[in-house]
Amino acid sequence: MAFQPDYNNIVDAATNKKPKRIPLYDHIIAEEVMQKVMKADFIAFMKSGDKREYFKYYTQFFFRMGYDTVSFEQCITKMLPGGGALYRHANPVLKTYEDFRNYPWDALADRYYELFADDFRMLGEVMPEGMKAIGGPGNGLFEIVQDLCGYEGLCYMAADDPNFYAAIFETVANLMLEIWKRFLEEFSDIYCVCRFGDDLGFRSQTLLSVADIKTLLIPQYKRLVEQIHCFGKPFLLHSCGCIFDVMDDLIVEVKIDAKHSNEDAIAPFDLWVEKYGNRIGNFGGIDTDVLCRDSLAEIKKYVENVFVENAGKQGGIAFGSGNSVPDYVPAEGYLAMVKTLRIMRGEKLGGELL
Repeated sequence: MAFQPDYNNIVDAATNKKPKRIPLYDHIIAEEVMQKVMKADFIAFMKSGDKREYFKYYTQFFFRMGYDTVSFEQCITKMLPGGGALYRHANPVLKTYEDFRNYPWDALADRYYELFADDFRMLGEVMPEGMKAIGGPGNGLFEIVQDLCGYEGLCYMAADDPNFYAAIFETVANLMLEIWKRFLEEFSDIYCVCRFGDDLGFRSQTLLSVADIKTLLIPQYKRLVEQIHCFGKPFLLHSCGCIFDVMDDLIVEVKIDAKHSNEDAIAPFDLWVEKYGNRIGNFGGIDTDVLCRDSLAEIKKYVENVFVENAGKQGGIAFGSGNSVPDYVPAEGYLAMVKTLRIMRGEKLGGELL
């Protein structure tokens, strides 16, 4: 029987219920990997302005790979004037309070929708039957602040001018709320789960102090997630790193519904499921490093072990890469993961996958 997507599987997993079929989930899949799998240069359609054709290929990729949802976001950092300190290591645009005061905050929400509203609209128009999207306005509060101030700049700011430091987080949070409110009003029917990514940690600890996360981020996250919940959507937090010290705050105060991202060097997926599987959904499982370095046979064995160890455990689970599928992940490694997961959940695959 041909694969029939059903976005309710992701909704169940995100709300910590056992879905009828364990869904696949990947936070981001690089277009370059998607093109190799699809054997089609569909990025060219976006460059030429043919967004409808681009999104037809984009959504069909997720359908053909056996996902119940299409992962899609447009990052807020893409439209920040002078931004780029986070991803491109550009010179921070906000260094002084004068920079902060003169920044065009009031124009940014409109700018976001001038750039990206058509993308969300077109995504909805070509969505395959049975599917919905997962995502929304990308980037979390910490990422956006870093993109404007730089991580090093933030560290100095926290010590030199705590009031300025706090004001930036609050102002960016207000911008996020404005952008998300409009997104939910206009596009929530297209999306079944809302998410953003905010990498709060690295291999051994959080990037900000636990006290700063609890004071500056948790209350703002709570405001945003309350808004998302008002529209009847579960919220999935993607956050890399060792963030165990703030997980209780994220679950109890923010009321995240599910969490994504795991790296075996920090903690294998089993541990996340054991610690939090009775409270939130857990997404991911397959360490991205394995997809990059291991042979196809080793990937298959690894994925089988992760599936067997976790598929029968408590709560909602969705399997896929533990981080994302960037452009340096071999397409063959990605396909080995997807094929193994689909076989493990009971599918008989035909020629649509390979």
